Amino acid sequence: MFNKKQRTATVVGLDLDPSHIAAAEVHANGSVTVKKGAVVALRPGVLRDGEASDPAALAEALRELFDANDLPRRVRLGIANQRIVVRSLDLPVIEDPKGLAAAVQQEAPDHIPMPMDEAVVDFQSLGVVDTPAGPRSRVVIVAVRREMIERLVSATREAGLELEGIDLAAFGMVRALAPAASEHAILYVNVAGLTNVAVANGSGCLFTRAAAGGLDAVVHNLSERRGLTQEHARQWMQHVGLLTPLEDLEGDAELIAATRAALEEGVHQLADTVRNSLNFYRMQEGAENVERAMLTGPVLAIPGFADKLSEQLKLPVEPAFVVVDDDDADPARLAVAAGLALEDRV
Repeated sequence: MFNKKQRTATVVGLDLDPSHIAAAEVHANGSVTVKKGAVVALRPGVLRDGEASDPAALAEALRELFDANDLPRRVRLGIANQRIVVRSLDLPVIEDPKGLAAAVQQEAPDHIPMPMDEAVVDFQSLGVVDTPAGPRSRVVIVAVRREMIERLVSATREAGLELEGIDLAAFGMVRALAPAASEHAILYVNVAGLTNVAVANGSGCLFTRAAAGGLDAVVHNLSERRGLTQEHARQWMQHVGLLTPLEDLEGDAELIAATRAALEEGVHQLADTVRNSLNFYRMQEGAENVERAMLTGPVLAIPGFADKLSEQLKLPVEPAFVVVDDDDADPARLAVAAGLALEDRV
């Protein structure tokens, strides 16, 4: 979405999360492989709930990331926050792309709860689908407040980057992780500074929603309760995890118990967030049955998190990574960025 005309030069996918920035240069030939990836932590407040509250600090972090890792300067950004509006619409069958765009422009104001002169609106076609009313052209409309986009564009240009386009982070996640042949709908979940949820089938993304909290909330709770730095809290969470019996773990027994309790509380809260989003999707007309989920993001560094989430959701949950050629890259943090590097999966 919001893309310039496609060019042949390399495009780096750029995932902007409240806890970190992830950048990925990829190779795609039926599957996605990260040739070069880099991640840098963001200090709290630079991105608040997915929006650039400090564009100057974001520009500085971007500049440092690209300078330190010698990455190409053309980028496609991924955005995710609670103020982005995503709607699925079924329109009369329209084969002509220009005609479909005109129909979307006419229908959008009735479905977007923001003034059209303050919004940037785009859409993706999911093709013709069968509905109880007969064949329809199904589209996913995305609307974002213009001032939010302008702050991101300003930070990107200030960092010396060339903006190829802006996309939904959820769309990038699906492009990176979707199985080659996927007939049924799959739930995708990325847990980092935000929790980003999507439902997609072989035609594309059917639904997406971002929620505040995510892994950062669990880290913050543990650090506050035990007087730890956030980095130490993350390390303890990875050490303790959700699999090993507490008596078999080395370290301060009281801190280990507190860490396990924070993780169990966190996975419960995350399951509630994901379940609410999934239930909202299931109430939509034409919603498809979802029988499994794929989990990605830095939460995968916590042993047992996917298993516990699966128990809470009563749904198979598979940890999902992208393939990386770069030995220094962190595959758990690069899935969204890798998908954003692609306009389409080929």
